[in-house]
Amino acid sequence: MTNFHALLTLDNKLLQTDVSCLLFLFPCIKFIMLSNPGENWKHKDAAIYLVTSLASKAQTQKHGITQANELVNLTEFFVNHILPDLKSPNGKSSFVVLTMLHKCPSIFFLQLPKEQLLQAVPLLITHLQAESTVEHTYAAHALERLFTMRGPNNSTLITAAEMAPFTEQLLNNLFKALALPGSAENEYIMKAIMRSFSLLQEAIVPYIPTLIGQLTHKLLLVSKNPSKPHFNHYLFESLCLSVRITCKANPTTVSSFEEALFPVFTEILQNDVQEFLPYVFQVMSLLLEIHSNSIPASYMALFPHLLQPVLWERTGNIPPLVRLLQAYLEKGGATIAGSAADKIPGLLGVFQKLIASKANDHQGFYLLNSIIEHMPPESITQYRKQIFILLFQRLQGSKTTKFIKSFLVFINLYCVKYGAIALQEIFDSIQPKMFGMVLEKIVIPEVQKVSGTVEKKICAVGITKVLTECPAMMDTEYTKLWIPLLQALIGFFELPEDDSIPDDEHFIDIEDTPGYQTAFSQLAFAGKKEHDPIGDAVGNPKILLAQSLHKLSTACPGRVPSMLSTSLNAEALQFLQGYLQAATVQLV
Repeated sequence: MTNFHALLTLDNKLLQTDVSCLLFLFPCIKFIMLSNPGENWKHKDAAIYLVTSLASKAQTQKHGITQANELVNLTEFFVNHILPDLKSPNGKSSFVVLTMLHKCPSIFFLQLPKEQLLQAVPLLITHLQAESTVEHTYAAHALERLFTMRGPNNSTLITAAEMAPFTEQLLNNLFKALALPGSAENEYIMKAIMRSFSLLQEAIVPYIPTLIGQLTHKLLLVSKNPSKPHFNHYLFESLCLSVRITCKANPTTVSSFEEALFPVFTEILQNDVQEFLPYVFQVMSLLLEIHSNSIPASYMALFPHLLQPVLWERTGNIPPLVRLLQAYLEKGGATIAGSAADKIPGLLGVFQKLIASKANDHQGFYLLNSIIEHMPPESITQYRKQIFILLFQRLQGSKTTKFIKSFLVFINLYCVKYGAIALQEIFDSIQPKMFGMVLEKIVIPEVQKVSGTVEKKICAVGITKVLTECPAMMDTEYTKLWIPLLQALIGFFELPEDDSIPDDEHFIDIEDTPGYQTAFSQLAFAGKKEHDPIGDAVGNPKILLAQSLHKLSTACPGRVPSMLSTSLNAEALQFLQGYLQAATVQLV
């Protein structure tokens, strides 16, 4: 037997490349597997290791074993030597098998028929009850790996329907495992809970009242002394999944989640548990976004506290706080504007702080865009000019490509919301002829750098409005910019995005942040859908341009065709003719 263990010192590559020469070992391996496995568990461990080494023919770091050696019958090996030990609730032999499934799940899970994997599921669920911390941890990890496997059409290999007979036992055993000694904050178990929720979807709804109680109790306990970052992350992901799955079927159940979660969230906020604040803000955003167009009183009571400067000093808080404020504005911009305490200066103070930072200026624009989109126009009239002045000061003092792209999206959203005339007037109220300078120095040369489907749409619609709905573009010295702006818009439609970055922006210094800063961890299951402020009002911006030019030419007969024929380059003119034909309109 000592000689057999010596085989394990062979180079793994030799085992994989010269497998046909080593098949003589299989009678020895089978003998070891079958001869008193309870006593010879060490030898079985060695035998399994050797078989898995022989079985691997191709592998990647990400996916593990992607191709098994056809000379090694893994299915027979699994049925005869792995499943029988999985059926044993205790014993070192079953522990050996779980260890191998933990270390090398891809060897079996990616190569075995689905029927064999389904046989393993209830056995692994049973092992979740094992008193051994290692044993129930390995069982949880094996289940989590099984639930992530993909089959045809990139869907999960094991379906929720196939898990139906085991759902209750799976959920019960997972949560019981968290109560076992040594596993109160076991990240493998919590990850398995998260993955089970994701796989089972609507099947967990009947169990949610119990599950949410256990999750919130666990959250309250770990918030006293957060020490396991991965466990905490999977815990919050599981909470988000509970909310999403349940409220998808019945949005009114969001109030029951708020009732369960808000007491714990309040304690976390009051005790300033810095590690958990970014997570709490994300979950609150998810809950608030489920509501109809109103803000519950419990959220409004919290709103002033979200504007406190101390929260915004921590970089990890900024993305989730901005998203949360956006949710407030989306659901109740008028409520915020009409509340007794004027909250608009507080919002604008946050915006001012963010756009002064190279690292966070885009977050400032996210907030500003939501203010422009959702706040009643009259509520921010007195602040509009100061907003633009702050933006110009930043442009003059510290211009970056990221800031310019965000600035272009903002001014075009402003144009869409308030009109091209309002945009021109506010620029020129700051400084005479500034509207022309912005078009010439920023919009025309830089718009090609804008990226993102929604961002491109906003810019296309805004520029179209400037071209066709701003009289100053046709009757003043700004007229000379009309053709260059139109040509820039057609290039925006037809040319590749300009993703170049000036050399001096490749080495931007990290901004000074005194002391340790909790990093922001995005919750995958708290994700926000991309929002299009224009929506269905504009389907195809090219068609909108053609229709808008037709309307302009009708108001100014002969002038638009003349400008196009004398000044627009031939290639751009050809593209424009295609837009006009697609829109079935002509210029007059």
